[in-house]
Amino acid sequence: MRTEPIKVVNKLGLHARAAAKLVDVAKGFESRIELFKGAQKADAKRIMAVLVLEAPKGTELELQVDGPDEETALQAVRALFADRFGEGE
Repeated sequence: MRTEPIKVVNKLGLHARAAAKLVDVAKGFESRIELFKGAQKADAKRIMAVLVLEAPKGTELELQVDGPDEETALQAVRALFADRFGEGE
């Protein structure tokens, strides 16, 4: 299992379009991928769970990945956040 902090850096935060992109990426892996915001936990493969986190720009989340392809999954999610979900800002 791998756990690391991850920050929401895109201008609009983890809104519907960004959440959908995260879910698409997460579903491509066998590993369990979860995001934590304080006591809240969200399965990154479920869009409603991700949206309930209400994570605007600047939110610090904890990313936890567990499974056979966890390293690749961690890198993919990290890259998606760093790329600002392809939004440019």
